[in-house]
Amino acid sequence: MAKIQLNGKKISIRSNLSILDLLKKYKLHDRKVAIEHNGSIVAKSNYNKKFLKNKDRVEIVHFIGGG
Repeated sequence: MAKIQLNGKKISIRSNLSILDLLKKYKLHDRKVAIEHNGSIVAKSNYNKKFLKNKDRVEIVHFIGGG
């Protein structure tokens, strides 16, 4: 198990969880989102290559339209 900070809240996840797996867990994989991992923006093409470890910080931002 690893403990990470997700949008300011501490959560526990299984070790070696990818960002894509995290999005799927929260049913966000098909939404328009931006991911910041430890202060750096992650390209969508790297969501399945970036694995989370203990004490990582992740921010997920949702894009919504309006008018």
